[in-house]
Amino acid sequence: MRARLALYASGATVELREIILRDKPTHMLKISPKATVPVLQLQDGEVIEQSFEIMIWALGRQDPNEWLDVEEDTTQMLITRNDNEFKSALDRYKYPDRYPDEDCSDMFDRGVEVLKDLNNRIENNGTLVTDYNTLADYAIFPFVRQFVAVNSTRFENLKFKPLENWLDAHLQSDLFQAITKKYPPWKSGDAPTFFGPQVQACDPA
Repeated sequence: MRARLALYASGATVELREIILRDKPTHMLKISPKATVPVLQLQDGEVIEQSFEIMIWALGRQDPNEWLDVEEDTTQMLITRNDNEFKSALDRYKYPDRYPDEDCSDMFDRGVEVLKDLNNRIENNGTLVTDYNTLADYAIFPFVRQFVAVNSTRFENLKFKPLENWLDAHLQSDLFQAITKKYPPWKSGDAPTFFGPQVQACDPA
């Protein structure tokens, strides 16, 4: 999701191939043996396999909303913590059955420790780093969304109102609505499906 956010915000147009993970296309496995999404293959054949790296590639080409024009150290700290500490807690909170050899009973609380800091930052700044949404906000909110979705009542009981409002604003945004459009699964021989703001602007749907 965050890769699509950055691609769309940068103005890029890419060929999109929606897949079902239980039925991965041969071409995907050929260019990316890691067999997870997202995967971006550039015109020169280079393959970018991590969502954050796709964000940086897209915004490095064009960054009209100045997502990168903020405190680099703070931004990197927040994203690194999200992609390691928070994601680890999220995965175990969401899918404890996948970790039968681990005690996952405290994973909600571990995630909440990270959310508490995010809530405080939003309360002070309006967003995570500065006074408008930047790279950290867009790289992190999809994971907060997943955490909330496990048990929304449990999250609401935390009373993290600034964080709730921040997340809701992202989910209601035109950008989020644009990138969450549903596409049919791709199969070999299909006509190309393109994704990007220029494509959507011409789409009567």
